[in-house]
Amino acid sequence: MSARAAIRVLIADDHPVVRDGIRAMLGTQDDLEVVGEAVSGADAVRLARDLRPDVTLMDLQMPELDGATAISGIRADDPGARVIVLTTYDTDSDISRAIDAGAIGYLLKDTPREQLFDAIRAAAQGESALSPSIATRVLSWARTDAPGTLSGREIEVLGAVAQGMSNKAIAAHLCISEATVKTHLLHVFAKLGVDDRTAAVTVAATRGIIRLGGWTDAAALSDDVYSRR
Repeated sequence: MSARAAIRVLIADDHPVVRDGIRAMLGTQDDLEVVGEAVSGADAVRLARDLRPDVTLMDLQMPELDGATAISGIRADDPGARVIVLTTYDTDSDISRAIDAGAIGYLLKDTPREQLFDAIRAAAQGESALSPSIATRVLSWARTDAPGTLSGREIEVLGAVAQGMSNKAIAAHLCISEATVKTHLLHVFAKLGVDDRTAAVTVAATRGIIRLGGWTDAAALSDDVYSRR
């Protein structure tokens, strides 16, 4: 009987030291083989298309294309592609974007190596692989009666607000109407117990629902006519 073929893994991370560490860890397992390393989101999409790995390990903070966008690109080329996010970020908005993009797993970089190995093996079989803390958050989104729990779409809208996007820009980005954006924001305000965009972003960031990064346009945060309702 021939030995089972090793699971082919693509590592996508812009930090050489991280890639070296992951490659060294996976090298200790006879059934895991690193077939490529991507240094940017665009590079990950290209290598996934060329190499067709069984599993891709994707960091979220990547140059050229962020991790979630790269996952969407990989899945567009191959709807059956299996991507595990391996990141330091654990906000609801990061998790939601990655899962919506098609990630089959979401692990934090402090995950014990044995759990990482098991997650890769599970993903190769088409099974989801989530860190326990991530799984708890994902399950909480399904409890629609839980007070203060934002839906995935509400998290997306609020995350866009945090990046300084206007209602019009958010509507175009998410392919929804401006009226729908305003409705989502009203729901967010009610759930978070606030009455404007700036407060919503502040509270959500404090609670770990969204991650603040880059720039925030104060004018855009206050441009919604519903912001004080």
